[in-house]
Amino acid sequence: MIVRVASDADMDACFALRRTVFIDEQNVPEELELDEHDQMAVHLIAEIDGTPMGTARMMFGDDYAKVGRVCVLQSARGTGLGKALMLETIKQAKLRPGITKVILQAQISALGFYEALGFVAHGGIVMDAGIEHRDMEMVLA
Repeated sequence: MIVRVASDADMDACFALRRTVFIDEQNVPEELELDEHDQMAVHLIAEIDGTPMGTARMMFGDDYAKVGRVCVLQSARGTGLGKALMLETIKQAKLRPGITKVILQAQISALGFYEALGFVAHGGIVMDAGIEHRDMEMVLA
C-alpha cells in the first residue's frame, strides 16, 4: 500500500473515490461534496497494488492543518489503509512550518478510529450533509 500527495493527474481518481463513498454510499448531495475548497487543498491518494482506494484533502491555516473528505472504498476498509492515509496527513502537517495542530470533523461512527490515532473530540454534535459529526483535534509534538 502506498499513500502519497496526489498529482494533478490523480485528481479524477480522488474525486471518483469521494463520489463513490460520500455521494453514492452515504447520499451526500454532490453540491455539498465537491466544493470551492478542492482547488486550494492538498489532496492525498492511497493505493493498494496501484489501484486508488482512498483519499483525503488538507487545507492549512496559520497554525493548523484541517483534514477532510477522508474516505476509503468499502472493499479496502479494515486493511489499515485508512490509518496509513491519516498518518500521512499528520506527516504532511508536520512538514509545514508553524503548524501546531491537526483538526477535523469526524462522523460519529468514525470517532473511535480517530481517537486511536490520538485525536481528541470536543464540543457537541454538529450536522454536516445530514450526518452527525464532532470536531476533533490533535496537538502536534
